Amino acid sequence: MIKKTLKFIAGSLALLFLASCTSPAPQQETPKDPMDQLLKKYAEVTLTSDISHLNANEKEMLKLLFKAATIMDDIFWTQHIGPKDEFLSKIENEKVKKFATINYGPWDQMDNEKPFMEGYGEKFKGAGFYPADMTQEEWDAFEDPNKTSLYTLIVRDENGKLKSVWYHEAYAAQIEEAAVLLEKASLLASDAEFATYLKLRAKALRTDDYLESDLAWMEIKNNNIDMVIGPIENYVDALNGYKAAHEAFILIKDKEWSGRLAHYAQFLPDLQKQLPVEDVYKKEVPGSDADLNAYDAIFYAGDCNMAGKTIAINLPNDERVHLEKGTRKLQLKNSMKAKFDHILVPVSDVLIAPEQRKHITFDAFFSNVMFHEVAHGMGIKNTIDGSSSVRKALREQYSPLEEAKADILGLFLVTKLNEMGEFKDTDLMDNYVTFMAGIFRSVRFGAASAHGKANMMTFSFLLQEGAFTRNEDGTYAINLEKMMEANRKLTGKILKAQGDGSYDFVKEWVATEGVVKPQLQSDLNRIMEKGIPVDIYFNMGPHVLGLE
Repeated sequence: MIKKTLKFIAGSLALLFLASCTSPAPQQETPKDPMDQLLKKYAEVTLTSDISHLNANEKEMLKLLFKAATIMDDIFWTQHIGPKDEFLSKIENEKVKKFATINYGPWDQMDNEKPFMEGYGEKFKGAGFYPADMTQEEWDAFEDPNKTSLYTLIVRDENGKLKSVWYHEAYAAQIEEAAVLLEKASLLASDAEFATYLKLRAKALRTDDYLESDLAWMEIKNNNIDMVIGPIENYVDALNGYKAAHEAFILIKDKEWSGRLAHYAQFLPDLQKQLPVEDVYKKEVPGSDADLNAYDAIFYAGDCNMAGKTIAINLPNDERVHLEKGTRKLQLKNSMKAKFDHILVPVSDVLIAPEQRKHITFDAFFSNVMFHEVAHGMGIKNTIDGSSSVRKALREQYSPLEEAKADILGLFLVTKLNEMGEFKDTDLMDNYVTFMAGIFRSVRFGAASAHGKANMMTFSFLLQEGAFTRNEDGTYAINLEKMMEANRKLTGKILKAQGDGSYDFVKEWVATEGVVKPQLQSDLNRIMEKGIPVDIYFNMGPHVLGLE
């Protein structure tokens, strides 16, 4: 079906070309290729970093890490649409193939996962984690303690019944190859803690027990190179929100910028006590030894590389690690700067009031993103009745609410630190105006994205509270005092919903407010008409760093 459709398109374009040759009509424009419009959603960025300070062993180690990361990429293709080569080999049109590669499949992630290729319908919400024909009644009747694990696939047995299969069994050959690569890389690591992490991560991949390696990752302090690898986030499981997808980051530490961030970790326990919510919703105490660091990303693979790119990391996700050690917050400075330059500044020139554009700064963008990641590790991880983690209680609604929490609580933390005299990197007005511009940037990710829904919910709340005004020229201006108060109220509302484990309430909230309203859509259309990209994609790999 796909080949026939592409041949039909090619044939149609050939007929149009012949018609233009035989019928002079110079005033008529050549019909636009719809794929060109889709590809314009992304700006190409070369993902690189200075590695001249790395020794010979570290450079050899990087080559092994690239190979292990590529395996995670291959596994994610299978989880999302099927084996990569099998899927891409069916596509003859190179533009379609490029866009499909960016989206890891035939669905436009930035357009509510609408199919852009013939022969494909609506994406199954469970992706490749569940049988596509599984009914809700089947799932509810399926009695298996492992069915809600982050690390199991749900498949049918020889009798057509549901069963759980651990990832390390489902992808056995690929997992073993990746584990061996990590073990070899550990022998070349200059940093002892990083070497330990790589060995334990290899063990974790083979067993689907990640706690020990997560704790070891928390001990990494003095490394030049870092890596995140394995099944991490559960965004792709839009059916239940249980299943983690495979991904990998390879990172080079920016020690100068990291030094600027280390100061703030000590304040996290005190900031938790200042959250604008009743004590029962903030009784958990985040670890105070969590570190904040800046990195250059040199490779994204799998889930994190699909469509919209992550610009900061807050991990591990395991609530047990949060309570014992906290989390590590890694700011991906080169990716962040690329989005700031290619997207945020051009968006601001269209939608932010001229008199407030001077407050759009990279330092404010960097600190907003940093405290977004800090906020993920704060608040409440278990429902106040002790019956469940917040993640399990809210199921597929957890991710959009958690992202909304991180956005708005991050801004609350910036505000509190500023009031304490501890945050002096930016003027507070810079943070709030840049935050507003950031909503316009992220809301374009669409309703299929947890981050997109989160920004729509935040925009709607701020609008209801009068935190900003829309001028006659279609630009927006914030009212700092009202926005600060709205920030406090929304922070409290989200933390309470999480602590109560209010699935039905959150589901209704996301359904009604996590959507783009007509006025906002018209403004987003103006951004699109300007040709401003929605996100970035990368030219990356060993060849970029001269390692091939």
